[in-house]
Amino acid sequence: MENREVAPSPRVAVVVFLLKGKSVLLGRRRSSVGNSTFALPGGHLEFGESFEECAVREVKEETGLDIEKQELLTVTNNIILGETKSSHYVTIFVRAILVDSEQVPENLEPSKCDGWDWYEWDNLPEPLFGPLEKMVKEGFNPFVSCSLKLIAYKE
Repeated sequence: MENREVAPSPRVAVVVFLLKGKSVLLGRRRSSVGNSTFALPGGHLEFGESFEECAVREVKEETGLDIEKQELLTVTNNIILGETKSSHYVTIFVRAILVDSEQVPENLEPSKCDGWDWYEWDNLPEPLFGPLEKMVKEGFNPFVSCSLKLIAYKE
């Protein structure tokens, strides 16, 4: 019997640009990949889940916030090669707003994040998580109108 090593597979993540006025919600990561960098809320797409469902679930699990009006913004292909851990993510970026603008984010996963706060888009904290930093440097702006809509297909 041959002992074959199974190649790692790309994973799918849904990440949320949660907007409030001219600010976006960011948290400082506690992770083997991108540790101590600022990132958007989000996480892994689960089997059978729509992008919208994943966005709502991940934001609620991480921040306690309720979101609405999700719109697909862009998709990125992120290959992160690290000394301790490498990863490959196809990342779906969604824009959303709060159901209640008075809601305050909570840090519901302190082992994964140091806390959440609102940052003005023109004055983002540093360092940003690599994929987000690349998008910002290339001029991506989550506040610009987008004609793409989320389409869910379930059989």
